[in-house]
Amino acid sequence: MEFTVDELLAHSGLMMLLDNIVTFDEQSMVCEVVVRDDGLFGGNGEELSAWIGLEYMAQTIAAHSSMMDKLAGRRSYFGYLLGTRSYTTNQSSFRVGARLTVRAEKVIDEQGLGIYTCQITAPDLLVQANLNVYQPSSEKNRVVID
Repeated sequence: MEFTVDELLAHSGLMMLLDNIVTFDEQSMVCEVVVRDDGLFGGNGEELSAWIGLEYMAQTIAAHSSMMDKLAGRRSYFGYLLGTRSYTTNQSSFRVGARLTVRAEKVIDEQGLGIYTCQITAPDLLVQANLNVYQPSSEKNRVVID
């Protein structure tokens, strides 16, 4: 069974930046984004700053976590982006209308703490980073996405 990004993320409206899921497995997910110039992250009509890639990556990680929960029959809960290391970009902006591929691969998952290595391509490598995430394990500290 597969789910759409709308079914996996708590984001809605202009905060939903992912367009679709390309592929996934237990350790990774690949999503597609068409760069838009609307909402909170609007640019100059032609391009958005490359820092928006951090949110593309974070949403891909959230979609992966939610997909794994749903496939295992578990409820999905909010997680938190703790930070990033080595956010390296080969360009300062993304052109509006560009089709980007966002890949997130889990490299560490211990007691709610995770590290994902992420890339954005189109088709060449544009951005790479490691994102640190956290999902509370205690029921009293969890917020349900459903």
